[in-house]
Amino acid sequence: MSISYVVEGVRKPKLRYRLISIWLRKVIGKYGRLTGDITYVFCNDEYLKTINVKFLNHDYYTDIVTFDYCEENIVSGDMIISIERVKDNSELFKSDIDDEFLRVMVHGLLHLLGFKDSTDLEIAMMRKNEDDCILIFKEICNECIK
Repeated sequence: MSISYVVEGVRKPKLRYRLISIWLRKVIGKYGRLTGDITYVFCNDEYLKTINVKFLNHDYYTDIVTFDYCEENIVSGDMIISIERVKDNSELFKSDIDDEFLRVMVHGLLHLLGFKDSTDLEIAMMRKNEDDCILIFKEICNECIK
């Protein structure tokens, strides 16, 4: 099964895709699941807003929309990410742009793993899981340096 990264009308962000794929598989395994077909689509605000309106009836900008195609224990889905929202959030939250991409990417993956973010408690749990997963990525990077 594969993890792929595609673009729709934008330049592909300069990220460490090989390491990110290793990381995403590790996160999926951490939750006792198997990796299926996962696609990340990087786009602009208008493209994602159109998707948000068409499929979710949400008429607003967002950083990510996740489509869940999971079956049984296999994690599969499409995640559409607005590069513009990620950049704006990076500035708003004073975070590193690469870390913000990681946060959004794993946020979508956590939705595929069953995590929600509708209530304050769910949002807090989502943030904790995002932080824990980003630490896993940093550990993978540190192992590569050794």
